Amino acid sequence: MRLSRRYFGKLAAAVAAGAALPTGAVAAEPAAPVMADAGRSFPKAFLWGSATASYQVEGAAREDGRGVSIWDTFSHTAGKTFNGDTGDVATDSYHRYKEDIALMKALGLKACRFSVAWPRIFPNGVGQPNQAGVDFYRRFCEALLGAGIEPFCTLYHWDLPQALEDHGGWQNKATAKAFGDYCGYTAGKLSDLVKNWMTMNEISSFIDIGYRDGRHAPGLTLPRKQVAQARHNAVLGHGLGVQAIRASARGARVGSAENAHAIIPAFRSEEHIAAARKAYVEENAPYLTVMATGRYTQGYLDKLGADAPVFTAEEMKTIGTPTDFQGLNVYTATAVRAADNPDGYAVMPRPASYPHMESPWLTIGPEALYWSPKLAAETLGIKEIYITENGCSAADVMQPDGQVYDTDRVMYLDAYLTQLQRAVAEGVPVKGYFCWSLLDNYEWADGYAKRFGITYVDFKTQQRTPKLSAKFYANVIARNGL
Repeated sequence: MRLSRRYFGKLAAAVAAGAALPTGAVAAEPAAPVMADAGRSFPKAFLWGSATASYQVEGAAREDGRGVSIWDTFSHTAGKTFNGDTGDVATDSYHRYKEDIALMKALGLKACRFSVAWPRIFPNGVGQPNQAGVDFYRRFCEALLGAGIEPFCTLYHWDLPQALEDHGGWQNKATAKAFGDYCGYTAGKLSDLVKNWMTMNEISSFIDIGYRDGRHAPGLTLPRKQVAQARHNAVLGHGLGVQAIRASARGARVGSAENAHAIIPAFRSEEHIAAARKAYVEENAPYLTVMATGRYTQGYLDKLGADAPVFTAEEMKTIGTPTDFQGLNVYTATAVRAADNPDGYAVMPRPASYPHMESPWLTIGPEALYWSPKLAAETLGIKEIYITENGCSAADVMQPDGQVYDTDRVMYLDAYLTQLQRAVAEGVPVKGYFCWSLLDNYEWADGYAKRFGITYVDFKTQQRTPKLSAKFYANVIARNGL
């Protein structure tokens, strides 16, 4: 049903003032029901959600016993982030989570993906747990459930305790074991509230950008062999985490969230589609592929040569521990063509004219949301998939009438969701979608310069204002279709 601008304006003002949501807030003002076209609807049980991450939204960096993370250290190091921005306050969601949940309920969300800050639970990564951290996440999950919203918990979204980094971080296999212990403890403490767990978010991002490229925490530029070993240690940590969650939380459903290379064929022809299948497995070899299969592809090992990681057969078995679902974070597309080479494919460069959103890296490729889950299911045998992140940055500006008309984000979301609906209609096993992000937030090294939220945040006052894209998304959820 149609959700009016006037309604959302009133809602935002009420939420900012701390008012409770009105009963039936999702229904909005009376309006004639508008049904989705039969050919563009989603399955009845399709799960609509939003996603955030601890360091990007919580703030309260030094409160209630929270330890120091690598992102605290990195962001407070001169020259590492835009304008020296830090996540010390972020969107202050540690204190304002009830407002945020009110926004979720108004949108009609049925699920919320959030992450636990490891240093809130174990300030030093290991040792004595911090009860205040456990209590916070219990309050948060209880509030979600009270609003009829299912919590999906990610246990690692890049905020490694600095104390572990001081001993090598993901270069050290001891960190993988510490991660498993943290997962088991936290899942055990929240298992009565949370049923769906993700071990890690985007291993390729926090390893390759943080340990290889140096643009994210901890800001290292390691040689190739050390990077390969850090990758291996991280996927080992994932496997240990899966096992620990299962051992500690009866009935838990476990997966991870990976930004797999979203391979698409150059165009729809038999040879290019066959090339895309090969590329999906090989381009994702160090992360999604090894986690799904328990083995590295020979192509990956051959390319590394003497720089290949050191591992044991037992470690590989742990890495391949079966999961219940796979989360895919999908933003951009990587186009490939058939090629007469040992790989059987070639990645095609993007022309300089290729369109992108506010972030230069965020090139527009809606078909990624069709091909990535389709190829994950076909090539890796993944039987249950959630799109755990999809969204975009935009040059959002508050207008004189108090609204944000992010028509470019609406265009982006509509185009991507159209491709997702296409995939689901063809039987690709996608069970839900989490929009990134509920709020404008701390965008890592880009600080507060890039806005990804469907809710505008005034970072000086912390006032939240739903954007046009929030109204679009609420309409999609209400219709369960496009």
